[in-house]
Amino acid sequence: MTALVIPTSTKGFEEIPRKWDNKHNKIVARVDPGAFYITAHDEYVFTRLGSCVAACIWDPLLGIGGLNHFLLPERELNEDWHELMSFSCRYGNFAMEQLINGILALGGQKQRLRAKVFGGAQMGKETVLNVGRSNIDFVKNYLHMEGIEVESEDLGGGWPRKVLFHPNSGKVLLKRLPVSGIVEMEREERVYLKDIVKEQTESKVELFD
Repeated sequence: MTALVIPTSTKGFEEIPRKWDNKHNKIVARVDPGAFYITAHDEYVFTRLGSCVAACIWDPLLGIGGLNHFLLPERELNEDWHELMSFSCRYGNFAMEQLINGILALGGQKQRLRAKVFGGAQMGKETVLNVGRSNIDFVKNYLHMEGIEVESEDLGGGWPRKVLFHPNSGKVLLKRLPVSGIVEMEREERVYLKDIVKEQTESKVELFD
């Protein structure tokens, strides 16, 4: 019996978990909140979303693409509203720039890029800033300003989602999860939100110029 050989990940993504999936007969790379992954291999990229948004972006000619997973901070997690809004904007831009610039660095062409976007659920209690809605507005406005066509989307609502993206073809497999899963997702996202706000408070380093 021949041992399965998993191709190495794209340079710079060695820490992204990747394993063989018998159901889909492909390698699946998992992207957690705050991360992104780019590949030219025949593999899937997986993520699970609540209020977070994932942008799936690829160059259809070369079959190079990737997925990011980001969540903008909300007002109640920081007393300095103006500082937090500034960080939210920079953080969202950083998440998108990493993905797009990474694809271009591998030979993708800006004018050919296409996108599919998912997530942004309204979860739990209402807050002054609807995090899911803010994530949706941000990603759609960003892609519009960059001139990247959004081919399809599944945004908003009150349910978590699972996304499997195949950058070689641009194909996406989407599953809406039971509303009962919201409590666990909300808990995970709030821990993540507090971590990124804490990082911003402690760090003196700018994300980009």
